[in-house]
Amino acid sequence: MKDTPIPYEVVSRHIRESNIRTIGRASIREIKRLINGIEKETGEKYVRMEMGVPGLKPSEIGINAEIAALQSGVAAIYPEIEGIAELKKEASRFAKLFLDIDVDAAHCIPTVGSMQGGFAAFITLARFHKEKDTTLFIDPGFPVHRQQHIILGQKFDSFDIYDYRGDKLRDKLESYFSKGNIHSVLYSNPNNPSWVCFTDKELRIIGELANKYGVIILEDLAYFAMDFRKDYSRPGVPPYQPTVAKYTDNYILLVSSSKVFSYAGQRVGLMLVSDKLYDMQSEDLLRYYTTDLLGRALVYGTVYALSAGVTHSAQHGLAAMLKASNDGTFNFVESVKEYGHKAKIMKKLFTDNGFRIVYDKDEDNPIADGFYFTISYPGFTGEELLEELLYYGVSAIALSITGSTRKEGIRACVSLVLRDQFPALEKRLKQFHEQHPTG
Repeated sequence: MKDTPIPYEVVSRHIRESNIRTIGRASIREIKRLINGIEKETGEKYVRMEMGVPGLKPSEIGINAEIAALQSGVAAIYPEIEGIAELKKEASRFAKLFLDIDVDAAHCIPTVGSMQGGFAAFITLARFHKEKDTTLFIDPGFPVHRQQHIILGQKFDSFDIYDYRGDKLRDKLESYFSKGNIHSVLYSNPNNPSWVCFTDKELRIIGELANKYGVIILEDLAYFAMDFRKDYSRPGVPPYQPTVAKYTDNYILLVSSSKVFSYAGQRVGLMLVSDKLYDMQSEDLLRYYTTDLLGRALVYGTVYALSAGVTHSAQHGLAAMLKASNDGTFNFVESVKEYGHKAKIMKKLFTDNGFRIVYDKDEDNPIADGFYFTISYPGFTGEELLEELLYYGVSAIALSITGSTRKEGIRACVSLVLRDQFPALEKRLKQFHEQHPTG
C-alpha cells in the first residue's frame, strides 16, 4: 500500500463506493462529489482544480442593484422574455465599447447563464434549414454542450484545434462545411479547457468561411477579456476583445456573467445576435414555430419555452455591472487578474516537478496565464493521471471528456486554489514526482 498524502485505503474505498465505472471519465460534478466525501472522512483539504467556478467575491455593484430591485417589488412581476430595457441598452453599449461591434439593443437577449443561450441556439438552429442538422464543435470544449446535444438527440461533429492552428484551420473547416450539413460552429475564446485563444488570422478564417457556406458561428465568450496578455478593460479604447463578429454577420455571441463578474450563482448571461441574423428568414422554421424569422423563433419560441424569462432581479444586477463597466467606473478585468497571477505560479509548480503543459501555444506564442491550464505527466494517460493524483490530494478533470484528442492531459482550474495552499501543492507534487520518477 502506497504512502500518499491522502490515506491510500480511504481514497480507494471511496472510488469503489462511488460506482463510477471509470474515474477518469467521470463528470465534473461526480469528481466534486467524490472528493467531498474523502475530505469529510479524512479532514484533509484537497487542492481543488476540478470545478470551473469563480473564486472571487461578486461585484457589490450587482448585489446592490439586485437588492434595490427586489425592494422595489420586481419579485412579484414576470420579466419580459426579451429582457428588461436597461439590460438590453447596456448590453448593446457593452458590445460597442468592448467588442467594437454594433448590435441593436433589441437583439441583446438575457439568458439563464450563457449555457442556456447555447442550448436555445442549438435547438433553434437545428430547425433553421432542414438540410443542415449538425453542430460542429471546435474542441476541446465544455463537456455539457455535448451532453445538451445528446439529450436533444441532435447530431454533432468535432475536431481538436491542437493540430490546426493558423492557416491549417481553413482547410480543416472547409472539409466539414463543404458537406452542407453544418448549421453552426461552437467554440470558446479564451478556450475552456485549454486556454488557447484564437488569433485574428484564425477568427478571420472562421468568419470568411461562415460567409461562404452560410454557417452560423456560436462564439462562447464565457471568459470575456480574460486573455491578460493585452488590456481589454478600457471602454471604447483599443485593443478590443477579439471576436469573429468583425468578419461575419452570421454570429451569436454568448456572454457570461459567471467568471468575469464572479456572478455565477445568479445564472444570468446574454445572447448577442447579429442584426442581420436576427431578421433572417427560413420557411423551414414554420415546421416548429409560428414565425419564419430566426430571432423571433429563438426568443419567443425557444427561450420562452425553456424558462419564460430570466430572474428579474438578476437582470437588474447584470445591467448595473455593465453600465458601470461602460461608464468606466468599474474595471471588471482588473478584478479577475488574480486568476492569471495564480496560474503563472501553479504552472511552474507543476513543471518543476516533471509535468508538462499540453496546450502550450497560440500559433507561435506561449498561451496566456488564466483561468485554466492543461498538464500531463510522462507514462500516464490523462484518465490515469487524474485518478492517481487523487491519492495526493489534487483534483482535476481529464481532457478526454472535453473532446480533446490529447489523451495524456488533464485540465486544472486555478479559481478555487487559495494562495495559502501553494506550499501544500508544492509538497504533494514533489512527493508525486519522487514516487513516479521519469528516468
